[in-house]
Amino acid sequence: MSEAIIANDRSNNIEIVRLSRNLGAEIRNLDLSHELTEDEFSIVHQAFLENEVLVFREQDIDARDQIAFGKLFGELSIHPFSPNLVDMPELIVLDNHKDNPPRLTDQWHSDETFREAPPMATILRSTITPRLGGDTMFASMSAAYEGLSDEIQRLISGLEGIFDFKPFRALFTNDLESKKRLRKIEDEHPIRTHPVVRVHPESGRKSIFVNPQFTIGIKGMKDEESRTLLTLLFDQAKVPEYQFRHHWEQNTMIMWDNRSVLHYAIHDYYPQRRRMERVTIAGDKPFGPDAPYNGPYIGRPEIILSEQDAPPQDGDGPVRNFKR
Repeated sequence: MSEAIIANDRSNNIEIVRLSRNLGAEIRNLDLSHELTEDEFSIVHQAFLENEVLVFREQDIDARDQIAFGKLFGELSIHPFSPNLVDMPELIVLDNHKDNPPRLTDQWHSDETFREAPPMATILRSTITPRLGGDTMFASMSAAYEGLSDEIQRLISGLEGIFDFKPFRALFTNDLESKKRLRKIEDEHPIRTHPVVRVHPESGRKSIFVNPQFTIGIKGMKDEESRTLLTLLFDQAKVPEYQFRHHWEQNTMIMWDNRSVLHYAIHDYYPQRRRMERVTIAGDKPFGPDAPYNGPYIGRPEIILSEQDAPPQDGDGPVRNFKR
């Protein structure tokens, strides 16, 4: 684990340990089995806005604790396609093994962007982890947006992506009853449009808000034009500098910002068992750069250099340097 910066809040003894340059931080010395104080929640919320992905290790908690933590950030949403528990409908159990292979999640995506108001965040907790594999990758699409040229940023500003629940259509068959259920779902979740460039409603950062799982085109463009531009934007998630890769351990919980982060679950653990529990926090309707934003701008933390980062002095020996 790379500890880029450690910020210690002495009043609460909480440590925020950055895990990569553009996204990801571990929250230490915080027990999620107890209700958070206002100060503790404020620290976690600020770290969430700055780092986009938060990791909580060694949390001996259950699903109800996870749900309670999620509700601190807002109302929880219920997935329209996943089976739900009667007593905890907000909870999704992802239990994959040799008799239940993983599906759909080995593709870069942001959760449920086929909704009019996609979830603002997802909280995933490990209960059974495989001995090998099963990592989850995250990509900061705000960093990806910043990495685009000025010309491409201007081109995509104001465009709208077209979204559909296309991967879940495979759940429906051609029999009459299944077709009826599909039509009902289509009425509840018609094809939507969202801005290609989304402005974060709490931080003001701009991010690329399309993903290969749910985005099927760009409004007003021909199919071949959409494919070309979307491929360029999808590929930004593949840039290693914009990524953070997490290796799961027992009793680890991760919260990520669904408004600016894509994720990818690696299926290399199959047929080992991997069991996770997930909740999502309801979000708001995305808006783009043309809409007014009057909130604060919260950027990612700067890297603080230490003594070891000082350039070498003359006489320290030969170094490889391509500077002309």
